[in-house]
Amino acid sequence: MIFFRPLAAPAALFLAAAPLCSRGIATLAPSRTAVTSAPAQNEEPPRTAHANIINPVGTPLGSAKFSQGSDGVTIEVDVIQQIPGPHGIHILAVGKCDQPDFGSAGAHFNPYGKKHGFDNPEGPHAGDLKNLEAGNDGHAIGAFLAPLVTLGSGPNSLFHSGGTSIVIDENPDDYRTDPGGQSGIRVACGVIVQN
Repeated sequence: MIFFRPLAAPAALFLAAAPLCSRGIATLAPSRTAVTSAPAQNEEPPRTAHANIINPVGTPLGSAKFSQGSDGVTIEVDVIQQIPGPHGIHILAVGKCDQPDFGSAGAHFNPYGKKHGFDNPEGPHAGDLKNLEAGNDGHAIGAFLAPLVTLGSGPNSLFHSGGTSIVIDENPDDYRTDPGGQSGIRVACGVIVQN
């Protein structure tokens, strides 16, 4: 004859697990807090982008690299053939670099309707950046953080309909005067494209 050992009653199992639950070691059901605090499954991974920068006659001058971080977009610029000294540099609202004046790139990228400049009490534009410094040999290398733009989605996305571009100006930006910081004509431009 075969004998089977009876299983523990459900109440006995509950009582055995209860001390563990009170110490946070085990639970019988998933916690609501744990479910709501879990990372979203559809979060976009960090993105990168680039722009090939040209002068008013279409000669390649260098590039800009864009990478998304938690505090905004980092932009690394490396260009040649610039007048030594500081130059205004901005993200513009249209992804076109028609020669020779790059007027096709539109106004500064400004999805929040601000005035131009970091020193302007009504600013800045989302596309405003610190000046780019060129050395005596005309080589300009700079890294900038643009905290008001994103490579993801939303009204401040650099990939909105129509795209965006990055433009270098002839003179330094004064960080205050609307609409362009008195930084002169556009001397270089690159359309921002996703990698």
